[in-house]
Amino acid sequence: MEKLKIATAQFEHKSADKAYNLAVIERLAKEAAAQGAEVIAFHECSITGYTFARNLDKQQMLAIAESVPDGESTQRLIAIAAKYNITILAGLFEKDENDNLYKPYICVDKNGLIAKHRKLHPFISPYLTAGQEYTIFEIKGWKCGILICYDNNVIENVRATKLLGADIIFMPHVTMCTPSSRPGAGFVDPGLWYNRENDPTSLRLEFDGMKGRGWLMKWLPARAYDNAVYVVFSNPIGMDDDQLKNGCSMIIDPFGDILAECRTFKDDFVTTTITPEKLIQAGGHRYINARRPELYREIIGRKHESAQKVIWLQPNNY
Repeated sequence: MEKLKIATAQFEHKSADKAYNLAVIERLAKEAAAQGAEVIAFHECSITGYTFARNLDKQQMLAIAESVPDGESTQRLIAIAAKYNITILAGLFEKDENDNLYKPYICVDKNGLIAKHRKLHPFISPYLTAGQEYTIFEIKGWKCGILICYDNNVIENVRATKLLGADIIFMPHVTMCTPSSRPGAGFVDPGLWYNRENDPTSLRLEFDGMKGRGWLMKWLPARAYDNAVYVVFSNPIGMDDDQLKNGCSMIIDPFGDILAECRTFKDDFVTTTITPEKLIQAGGHRYINARRPELYREIIGRKHESAQKVIWLQPNNY
């Protein structure tokens, strides 16, 4: 494998305004390509918007959803990738020929669709169908996986994706700054966002505290460290429907160290170059080789009653 220059982005999407969101995606992809990035990743449902979908009935969901890869948004994304010669990852709502609804995250380049991952643990809408498989694909010789938001909170999903060969896991989110039973969680006052130029400090304290980044740092670096993978985390900034999101899109290496992170309050991206030797040097590589599956194969695979059927009602900020 050769070195690979990756960008991860944050931006304030508009609910149900695919034309606007794709225009922002194009602008940031163009800028990233000009800086030498070979790949750029955007957040979950970055094409369609996200939280507004909690108020839609099935017909309204079907109206915003598209087929993949034949739908207009996927084709537009492929055209952008071809125009700037950059691989792009972004999310939307999908419908199939039987009007089943999914929440996929797709990877495209100038030649077309490379991969599509349907979220394994979807919520926000009761009409979404859960994906049933892991996703492994290649970008310029690097084996990659995708896990969307809550998929990453079920730690077996991350380990399974690694064991299937992934060296990079793209982790698109719309997360943080929502209520939860954990201490310190809660919404961030939108008024702080609208007053961010006059008082950036108050907003930054909320964004970086336990409502936001402080919670993320409890677990996200551990996913990279334990599994010896590069993690590409993407998250929106600004208002998502009536909720405020804190961005901080970042790339983490197999040592659990942050290589690059968005630290502005604007539509933005950061880039870094990843190298293959860390995959072997990191402690997680040794831990994986030291596994003894005979001890826990039956325990991990034990049947239980999944909470999947009710998870759409719950906040994604755990």
